[in-house]
This record gives sequence, C-alpha cells and structure tokens, in this order.
Amino acid sequence: MTHFDASIFELAPVAMWIEDFSAVKQQFERWRAEGVTDLKAYLQEDITRVAACSSKIKVLRVNSKTLHLFEADSLEHLVDNLSVVFCDDMLENHINELAELWDGKTEFCSNAVNYSLSGKRMDIQLKGIVLPGHEETLDRLLLTTEDVTAREDARRNETKSRQHAEGLFEYSPVSLWVEDFSQIRNLIEEVRERGIEDFRVFMDVHPEFVRQCMSEIRVIDVNQATLDLFCAPDVQTLLQRQLEIFRDEMEKPFREQLMDLWEGKLFHHREVINYALDGSVRHILLHFAVLPGHEEDWSHVQVALTDITARKKAEAYLEYLGKHDVLTQLHNRAFYKDELNRLERKSLRPVSAIVMDLNGLKDANDQLGHDAGDALLRRFGEVLNGVVARPNHAARIGGDEFVVLMPGTDKKAASAMVDTISELLHINNQFYSSAPLSVAIGVATSTVGETMEDMVKRADQKMYEDKRAHHNGGATQLAGRKQTSVA
Repeated sequence: MTHFDASIFELAPVAMWIEDFSAVKQQFERWRAEGVTDLKAYLQEDITRVAACSSKIKVLRVNSKTLHLFEADSLEHLVDNLSVVFCDDMLENHINELAELWDGKTEFCSNAVNYSLSGKRMDIQLKGIVLPGHEETLDRLLLTTEDVTAREDARRNETKSRQHAEGLFEYSPVSLWVEDFSQIRNLIEEVRERGIEDFRVFMDVHPEFVRQCMSEIRVIDVNQATLDLFCAPDVQTLLQRQLEIFRDEMEKPFREQLMDLWEGKLFHHREVINYALDGSVRHILLHFAVLPGHEEDWSHVQVALTDITARKKAEAYLEYLGKHDVLTQLHNRAFYKDELNRLERKSLRPVSAIVMDLNGLKDANDQLGHDAGDALLRRFGEVLNGVVARPNHAARIGGDEFVVLMPGTDKKAASAMVDTISELLHINNQFYSSAPLSVAIGVATSTVGETMEDMVKRADQKMYEDKRAHHNGGATQLAGRKQTSVA
C-alpha cells in the first residue's frame, strides 16, 4: 500500500479493514476436492463449518475509524476480542459472504449485528471487495463496516408504528372505514370553477349531482368491527351489498356532508340511519375526517361509525315514559296538560273532551288486592287504545280518571266516540264476566270563547253527576250501554 493509499485508508470516514482470506480459499479447494458443489447448503448443514472458515481469516490492518467504532485501543486489542465483536447470529450472515466468494464473485454486501468491546449493539452494513490482483489467492480483501443503527432503528420504529396503527384500526371496537374522496373533491371544485356560489341551491336543482358523488366514493379498507356491525361475513360481501346498507334517507345526511366539504369543514359528525345486511336498523353517529397529509386531495379519509341504536332505543323509551302511563299504555297527565295547552293556543275549534272515571276501583283494590285493580285499569287502557287514534288522544290523568281530547270534534262526533267506547267495553266485559268494567262518563264540547280548561271542567262535572247516579243506583255510566251525559 502506497503512502497516499495509506493516508486515504487511515483518514476514511468509514471503518475499514484489510483482511487475508487466503486460508479460506485453501479450505474452499479442499471442500471442492471432497465433492462439495453448493457451499451455502453445505455450511447450513453444520454451522461449525462456518466457524472453521471464520477462524482462518486474518485481520491485517484497520483504520482509526474502526478502532473508534468498536472502542478498541489498538489492532491487537481488537483482534484479541473479535469473539465479542462477532457473536450471536453473525455466523449465519457470514454464510452469504462465503458463498459469494465461493462462486467467484469479488464483491459482497450484507447486513449484520456487531458489538463494540463495551457490549454496545450496532446494526452494521458490511461491504467487501477483493483488491485487484488478489482474485486468485484472496489474500487481500478490503471490508467496510458502516454503523447504520440509527437508520435501522428508524425502520424498526416505522414498522412498529405501522403495526400499531394497523392494530388500532383492525381491533377498534368502532366501525372504521378508510375511503377515497378524491373524485368527489374534483366534482366539487368543477362546480366552484363554474362560478356557483350557493352550493345548497345547486344541489336542490341538481339532485343527480349528489347521487353521482355518492357513486364516486371508493372504499380502501374496513375493519372487523364494520363487518360485525353490518352482519357481513367478509369485506367482499360488504362492498358488494353497500346499497343495502346506505339506502332510504341516507342521501339527505350525505348532502349535508357535501355542504360541509364545500365550506372547507374537513372534520364533521352527524347522526344517520344505516341498515345491517339482515335488514335491521342501525342508528349511527358518523364521524368524518380527512386524514393528515391528504387535505389537498381527500384521497384518504376516515369514517368512524359508532352504533348508537341501543342509546336511541333507550332515549325513545324514556321519552315514551315521560308521556305515557306504563300500566295502561295511555298518555299520562303530563302529556295531557301539554296537549291541553297546545289546543288552547291553536285556533282549531270546536274541541271536545270525554272525561271518564272507573267505578269500583277502590273496592277492587281493597277486597281483591291491587293486582285485581291493576287488571281493571289495563283492560280499560286496552279499550281506549283500541278506539282512540290521532288526532285524538286518550290519557290517564289520575288513579281511576281518564280523558279523551278530540280537536276539531263537535257534539255529534264526540257522542259517536262514546258509543264506540261503549261497544268495545261491552265486548270486553263478555270476556271478563266475573269482573265487569263500569265507567262513569261526562262529555263537553267547547263553545265560542270558552277556554279548554273550562270545557274540561264541564265534562268533569257531567262525569261526577253520572258517578253519583251510579252510587245512587240509577247510573247512566258506561258498562256496555250507550247512554251517557253530554253537554
């Protein structure tokens, strides 16, 4: 090596080794003479053969960068501790280098793990070349060992992060969709370039534009929770049957989604209704987000669908409880008061009210127990639910008190309703002859300028007159008969 070459070698910014592989070459010749043709397979059969080759390599020289990298004081210090530098799976990596030389190649490259003399682990990129003029003997090879730990750490971290993200996506309990909205963005921008300013009016005039946008959504991926939510056996089935999932009223919320995108809102949410593949309804809270880095093209958006069906059912039931009497399934007093106030504000007249009181409820509770009394109330609730329909409403406003409010109904129609209730009551009593229902009743129809409250009071007074007659033995109460008190 010339002085100039030696200077380059010593000052090189990468760790460099000059090694003598001539004894390895001689070992190759002995194995060829023994009939070995596939060195790689031969070495893999017995890893100790690799160690035999490695022991024949002589390190002739290293540069200062090598000593620094491996934390050695000198060449002798490094050579004496090569077992520390090359350990673990180094022999496995060495097989490929030996196989390259066996095949007559004069260059090789591999990745390996080395250790400094203090035990620090390093990812190494190893490159080797047979120096010109030494191809026959392999007595001079130049090797470089570059520390690529930072690069490999970054690669491992990237792989770990990707696997983490994929795990979060796949095993999320929320339905996740990754979709491509790039064509939708192009369609919206084309509309904007045409000078359209009121996008909502444009969609009203061109409903086909909304449908076209819906058809341009491209699904990139979905997770397992999505398949579970929509009862799909696999992704292919889900995608092939999307029209069964997103149907009926889905176009309306999608219009609002397009409106948000038009206004630059790349993150938004709303409640929608979807359908599982078994036909069942899914109430969904939809979260839409253009993923970071894709704000300019919308090629990757995430749609998260949270199933709120159970919550909606609970809300509906709570709303029902707030307006209904659980025992009779009729409206309750709170609803009755709201409806009375609503009718007071409306100009629709006349309004009729039928006030009813269940006779004998206290006696039934005292003599037969509250279960018997509850049975009477349930039966009367069934009667009223069977005859009263919107816009009329039936309500239980007290323990044994009931009211039917009939907006836009005159005396004749109110009397006809009483007749119908009487007929159903008569039929019901035929099935329960041992415990017949008896009801006192009063009817009133509003007069000009009369308040709803006063009108109901008149009906209530008529009902009490009927009830007194019942207790006096001359009742006109409903017990399957049509006679009643009307005012």
